[in-house]
Amino acid sequence: MTPFALAEPSTLAEAMSLLDPDDPSSRPIAGGTALMLMMKAGFFQPSKLVSLRKIEPRYSSISFGPGGEMKAGALVRLGGLERSAEVRRAFPVLADTLRVVSNVRVRNVATIGGNLAHADPHMDLPPVLMALDAQVVATSRAGERTIPIGELLVGYYETSLAPGELISGLLVPGQDGRRCAYIKCTTRSAHDWPAVGIAVSFDAAGNTIRDPRIVVSAATVTPTRMADAETVLNGAPIGDEAFRAAGEAAAKQADVVSDVRGSAAYKKQLIRVNVARALAKALDNTDTGAAVQ
Repeated sequence: MTPFALAEPSTLAEAMSLLDPDDPSSRPIAGGTALMLMMKAGFFQPSKLVSLRKIEPRYSSISFGPGGEMKAGALVRLGGLERSAEVRRAFPVLADTLRVVSNVRVRNVATIGGNLAHADPHMDLPPVLMALDAQVVATSRAGERTIPIGELLVGYYETSLAPGELISGLLVPGQDGRRCAYIKCTTRSAHDWPAVGIAVSFDAAGNTIRDPRIVVSAATVTPTRMADAETVLNGAPIGDEAFRAAGEAAAKQADVVSDVRGSAAYKKQLIRVNVARALAKALDNTDTGAAVQ
């Protein structure tokens, strides 16, 4: 690696003052699990890294509101989120999904903010958070704003964050009995990037599906809500017929990309089958988490 300057500010405001929005080689670093690999491979050569590890403790904390909503600081480790008893009670799909994110060594270092800012389309957390209707808090010298996860991730390794803007927190609304599930299809290889990820969430009024959310990731350039499949499901009776129809609609709508994990046709078939499986899985309250196939 080439030499670079390292700053270790004690506040978020100080960190932002040390970052030059006009210099793309000046970057923040939190867990560094992705950034350090890019530096070692020579893909990125920073002039300055601004470490966020010593800023205010509130950015490493998790809290819950009276309606079950969660606020997590951007520096909360993925492993800490995974092991939180409160997270497991309020968002079992989130806790269980984190169990299949990379490996325990990475999860004990990687942070929420870094994971989302990296914007890798193969990651497991973004589609689940989209299905949960989550937002990030983005902070800059001008103040704060909230960004829905679906609007944060706008391209391949690309976010809608402005120059000099940092993710400072995550907001997840209370689910109030919604059914949620996540399924990903992998080869179980050493690299273990999924060919397809499917996150679903819906409400139920009696035997009728209400307000469904279906998100496809990994096979697409960004995690994408399947609006056509959601329309098919909304107001439909719960059951295999509706689930299969949603899978068909999602497979038709999804703009998938071919890569070493499979052709576009293969991935469309994975979407067709696994949307239905994820919806069926979400019905089982004793297992509303993640599955790896």
